Amino acid sequence: MESAKFQDILNYFRPYWKPSIFSIAASSIYEIIDLVVPYAIGQILNILSGQPLDKPLIGVIATFAKTINYPVSKPLSLGVLLSLIFVITVLRAPTQPWLTSWFHWDIALTARREQSQKAIEKILTLPLEFYDENNPGRIAARVAKGLLNHTFSYPEIAGQLIPKFFRLCGIFVFIWFVEWRIAILYLISFIAILTYTMTKLKRIVWHDNRLDKYIEDTESRTSEIVTNIKTVKAFATETQELKRQKQRLARELTVVIQRIHKSYVKLATLRRTVVECCLFTILGLTLAATLNGKISLGQFIMTLTLSSMAYSELEPISIVSEIFARRYPSMLRYHEFLKQKDEIDKVELLEVSNEEDAAYQFTGKVELSHVSFEYEANRRVLDDINLLIEPYQTVALVGRSGSGKSTLVKLLLRYFKPQSGQILIDGQDISTLNVGKYRRRLAIVHQEVDVFNGTLLDNLKYGKLNASFEQIEQACKIARLDEVIQHLSDGYYTMVGERGVRLSGGQRQRLGIARALLVEPDVLIFDEATSSLDYESERSIQMAMRSVLGTRTTIIIAHRLSTVREADKIVVLDQGKIVEVGSHDELLQQEGIYRRLHSLQETGELLS
Repeated sequence: MESAKFQDILNYFRPYWKPSIFSIAASSIYEIIDLVVPYAIGQILNILSGQPLDKPLIGVIATFAKTINYPVSKPLSLGVLLSLIFVITVLRAPTQPWLTSWFHWDIALTARREQSQKAIEKILTLPLEFYDENNPGRIAARVAKGLLNHTFSYPEIAGQLIPKFFRLCGIFVFIWFVEWRIAILYLISFIAILTYTMTKLKRIVWHDNRLDKYIEDTESRTSEIVTNIKTVKAFATETQELKRQKQRLARELTVVIQRIHKSYVKLATLRRTVVECCLFTILGLTLAATLNGKISLGQFIMTLTLSSMAYSELEPISIVSEIFARRYPSMLRYHEFLKQKDEIDKVELLEVSNEEDAAYQFTGKVELSHVSFEYEANRRVLDDINLLIEPYQTVALVGRSGSGKSTLVKLLLRYFKPQSGQILIDGQDISTLNVGKYRRRLAIVHQEVDVFNGTLLDNLKYGKLNASFEQIEQACKIARLDEVIQHLSDGYYTMVGERGVRLSGGQRQRLGIARALLVEPDVLIFDEATSSLDYESERSIQMAMRSVLGTRTTIIIAHRLSTVREADKIVVLDQGKIVEVGSHDELLQQEGIYRRLHSLQETGELLS
């Protein structure tokens, strides 16, 4: 997996660089303009105490007096300074939020929408093995936390951190013109404090990064507990799970308090102590300069005020830096998620799923020619598979667990690419076809049918949103789901619950069959559709499946051989190879694996 860098965080906001520069510049200008107020107040104090004004200000007042043809006087000087303060404080008040905060949050929220879309696109295009290694809780937490921290960090960085640095530079310039020695001390102290702060933060971030990964694992386990709560309760392991999570949470707290939080407190303590020492030193130097007549009383007040303002900015700058440091690891992990490699055959998500777009039409002739596949090197799952399935033919794939049945279907659906050989549909190599349009001509009913939280109708129409009600009713009739619907209080509008918990296993299977039929696929696949059902439910599903046979090319994967008796062709796989092919009666006459599996099931023994 490609690692993420700070540049990736910057690129998050790259599309908005123009409004970003404008809003950051506006915020910085407002921060610098603020410095004029203590300067003006210092000059007013000079006027009231009978001390001279600064030469640049005398020139400005003289020019203004000449313009309005009014003699230079105390009232005029005070009026000019008061007018300056009025413009800087009162008149700017209604403009500042719109030129700063509005843009900061508009950029952050717009970027969140765009990045949320990117995250969803990534989720939809990641290979299946990624989801075998990462549970939904881990993925959702990483995305949600990364987006949240990006969103809240931008206004703080663009609206506070960067403008505050410009404010500090402005203060340095003001003090320089009053007393350059004090300005040098001010600059050195700031560089030293900020350098030390950033050095310490780098170490704290390292601990934060490790903790972030640990917390992600804890949240992932919590998600698993919720998902598998029935198993937890069935084995009465609530105490065990609670103990495990309490231990993990205790370790988290120890790291947070002893290593991270304590480090932040130590850093803040040292910083505040140094700041107070610097302020006291500047007070002494400024007082000495005033007593020696080097600066005026107004300049004394301005220098102290600006120094206090400058050192007071260190705390918010440090706080924003610390918050960003805490968020930084989760932001990087979000970008690492986006850098995950997509599946080999990525669906073009910009395409619209409608009738015009789904242009492919197949007769359903499928041919596998010398197909071999392995998940890991030197561990071949399928070995030189050659198989021809004619249009409208029903073919059953049987064999022991691990013989390669489901892998063959995954290759047909283009979840993976074979290392060698070809898979053809109507004579066309499926690897040359648009994967989205191709998959829309296939449908699969899994052993565990995935059901979304919503109404029964929403789930039925999932693969074909524009299906008419007549088409839905016909599909439900074939799948024998109509028998279920008539007993539901709200019929098609019944809420099925999270993962379809309000439906039984058999009802979910019928829903899966009806949903698959509704898209009118050219190839229909049943993957262990009855293996987890009771006898009565199995019989119902078998009857539904029989009504489908012969209407399209059908592939059935089954452990229970009773499901495949009526198949036109039964293909027996063993250790990744086709070892037998024939009808049910033909295979029973052979002294092969199929007959042995059939005998085991007839005597009630389980398949290995």
